[in-house]
Amino acid sequence: WLKFVLFGPAVFPGMPPVRLSAEQVAGALRRTPLWRAGDNGIHRTFLFRDFSQAWGFMSRVALHAEKADHHPEWFNVYNRVEVKLNTHDCGGISEKDFALAEKMDVVGEELGAQQAE
Repeated sequence: WLKFVLFGPAVFPGMPPVRLSAEQVAGALRRTPLWRAGDNGIHRTFLFRDFSQAWGFMSRVALHAEKADHHPEWFNVYNRVEVKLNTHDCGGISEKDFALAEKMDVVGEELGAQQAE
């Protein structure tokens, strides 16, 4: 409850995700500055040294996504991984998207990902 009051909707097990307002999305994007909102989701493109590193990133993220029961839309060609996150259960962007985006940022940083221009 306190997290909701202070920071906006929280992710509670068993509770349906809540669609964030445009203002809440803008606030959450400050936590994830390499991500952009658009097309009913948040987006980021990761660049890696090679295909093996990109695939390793996707494998590590897949474990987090499965545990959170929140799966990304992504597209991989060689060293590039394009990601879109949205929450189908609420028809838009939820806190689940930002939680996974933060995990993806950590994994990407650990693997030396660069931001695509």
